[in-house]
Amino acid sequence: MKKNEHQVLEHLPGLRRYAYALCNHRTPIDPEDLVQECLARAIARFSQWQPGTDLRAWLFTMMHNLFINMLRKAARETTGNISETTEPATAATADPGMDDLDKALQTLSADQRSILMLVTLEGLTYQQIASMLQIPVGTVMSRLSRARQQLRDTLYQDENRGDPTGNSKAKSNATSNNSNIRYLK
Repeated sequence: MKKNEHQVLEHLPGLRRYAYALCNHRTPIDPEDLVQECLARAIARFSQWQPGTDLRAWLFTMMHNLFINMLRKAARETTGNISETTEPATAATADPGMDDLDKALQTLSADQRSILMLVTLEGLTYQQIASMLQIPVGTVMSRLSRARQQLRDTLYQDENRGDPTGNSKAKSNATSNNSNIRYLK
């Protein structure tokens, strides 16, 4: 294996996480296809990467741009709404709280979800994300703030649903829930 291929493959776990964050049940794009296309393109165009710059940011930028291009292509090929073209993903998890979190994440816009995932899962700085997505740092901060607030609202609303008295476990466990949501900060 060439050195450049090895360097690219070191970032494979992060690329997979980001692909799954981008490709939800509302998009016809398979996350594994997105990762494969990104890796093939990165290896083929490795000479365009400038040594001394952040390889991870270069790869994530490439994946983001590929995702946008694939969405546009899918929209051209289909008539109607993209969200109606695929079945919802069915992932059985042992923790029902994770199902709630996954559902709440899917309510976020693609822009908000991708920034949230880049910050929380990949640990990228606001500046790195702004460079990758070619948007101002203030936009990154705004989208992240709105994503966190929407998650809080959605998760709190889901926990209050079904209790006509309003005395749900969400209120009694507010401290516990807030500590879990703090992770998203």
